[in-house]
Amino acid sequence: MSNNKKPLIVDLDGTLIKTDILLESFMLLFRANPFNLLFVFFWLLKGKANLKAQIARRVDILAEVLPYNEPFIEYLKTQKKQGREIVLATASHERYAHDIAQHLQLFDDVLATSDLLNLSGTAKRAALIDRYGEQQYVYAGNADVDLKVWSHAESAIVVGPKRLAAKAAALCHVEATFETSPPSIRLVIKALRIHQWVKNALILVPLITSHQLQDPNMLLMSLLGFIAFSLCASSVYFLNDLLDLNDDRRHATKCKRPFAAGSLSLLVGIIGTPVLLMLSIIASLFLPADFQIVLAVYYALTLAYSFKLKRLVMVDVVTLASLYTVRIVAGAAAIGVFLSFWLLSFSIFVFLSLAIIKRYTELMKLRSASATKALGRGYQVEDLELLSSLGGASGYISVLVLALYINSPDVKGMYSDPVLMWPACLIMLYWVSRIWIIAHRGNMDDDPIVFALKDKASIICGILIAGFMVLAV
Repeated sequence: MSNNKKPLIVDLDGTLIKTDILLESFMLLFRANPFNLLFVFFWLLKGKANLKAQIARRVDILAEVLPYNEPFIEYLKTQKKQGREIVLATASHERYAHDIAQHLQLFDDVLATSDLLNLSGTAKRAALIDRYGEQQYVYAGNADVDLKVWSHAESAIVVGPKRLAAKAAALCHVEATFETSPPSIRLVIKALRIHQWVKNALILVPLITSHQLQDPNMLLMSLLGFIAFSLCASSVYFLNDLLDLNDDRRHATKCKRPFAAGSLSLLVGIIGTPVLLMLSIIASLFLPADFQIVLAVYYALTLAYSFKLKRLVMVDVVTLASLYTVRIVAGAAAIGVFLSFWLLSFSIFVFLSLAIIKRYTELMKLRSASATKALGRGYQVEDLELLSSLGGASGYISVLVLALYINSPDVKGMYSDPVLMWPACLIMLYWVSRIWIIAHRGNMDDDPIVFALKDKASIICGILIAGFMVLAV
């Protein structure tokens, strides 16, 4: 048999796919029931093969949505057309390996981890030598552990960095290389969603409304609160992305997120989630105990949202509105000021309107794609008109609250001429109406707050409202 016709043995994790099946299945297990983690250690005591078997019995991998290495798959298709035998050999559990092989229709056979044997490294090498003989196969891999297999292979196909290709070349002939680059800082920043930190600027609202902006100590405490919340939020974003891998991969835009696309290892998220949370807690220790309590409530609420609440109709948008409002409560707790009923009422209604816009926009995109139901949500396309009514009404109620506040006795002690704030109501009416029209036309981003911060008209409205507030002072 000629060299290029020798059996081609293909690794799975990091080679055929840009992710790791064990980590994928681990996160699915965690999503199904967080208490499953209590059993993981005991399963591992009986070996990695047992751990993988136990997880495989409890969760399913959707082979059709995994992030595949497309250039490498095209190479395999070419080899297949030339009559070459192609075998999938992986340390992942055989159940998942067979599902992936069935989906791709590329492989003549599958070798994988069974309930008793973890087919990794030395074990994989032994299995291949036993089946094909010394240097009678070509092996495609992506990691240093594959060097053990390449040391007894006829040729190597390297899916990895240049340094790995050089190590493989010292052991055997390199038939082909598919160079990959290590994750960049840009990808980590994207996963952290730093652009979403602008939402945490709501922590500064009590500082502004209490007219304490000129106090450097108050400003410093508010900024520290902003940092604590931002780190906590990024921890939640990591966790959310890890839990929503399957849903994100079927979404038109979320499929490009680093974890969903396979461009950033799930291990970064698994380690980064608790690290970011710990940094957030450390930052909060320099603030009053009330702030720490609010931060804990925020994190608990986001966990509940991630695991369950976001899949419940209307509960999800009320929860989102509450999460925005909690940021304002945290801002008041950070500087020790009283939070008024008016500010809380206004924030609940305006953020409920924006949260509904978020769901409305998702359903608009689904209707354009002729879909009927939002993935991972309880909404249907038929809910569009009702959501529009509820969201618009909520936005208008927030303007009513603002008007009542301007005419209340509470305002007279804080503003010398409250009448000058009345134009702010008209501007708010215009802004709420405009943002809903934009959403109705299908021109709204997934997150209306991020949209508003980039939208010139929204920025002008914000400046005008702030201007009238200053004049009233």
